[in-house]
Amino acid sequence: MASVFRFEVFTPYRLFFADNVESVSLRLPDGEIGVLAHHSPFTAPVEIGTLRIKIKKDEWRNAFISTGILEVTEIKTVLMVDTAEWPDEIDTARAISSGKHARESLETAMLKYEIDQAKDKIRRSEIRLKVAELK
Repeated sequence: MASVFRFEVFTPYRLFFADNVESVSLRLPDGEIGVLAHHSPFTAPVEIGTLRIKIKKDEWRNAFISTGILEVTEIKTVLMVDTAEWPDEIDTARAISSGKHARESLETAMLKYEIDQAKDKIRRSEIRLKVAELK
């Protein structure tokens, strides 16, 4: 039996997830990271992406997450993000529309922040749709 650890995910609006898990994986600015029980403590920023949670041997849960902070301690691992959504909570029509609108904005964007903002919206839309397919 694998070791488990406490994992909690918070958004500004709710406790999204809290349970003992075997592992989690998510995207940091430097790339994908996996956290297991007894991982060395650290704190790091989190990128928009898919959160994968291994509850037990063959049970995985996936969720869309936006940017935030991951804190791994000896006691528990806490993820604080702006947004977290399970696949069945994702409004696919809205994600498609948002992606389309962002692509149109990208074509007319002239300033760097406008380009970055449009690319960020496109990425969120694409990842939401990818996670929604995992239902």
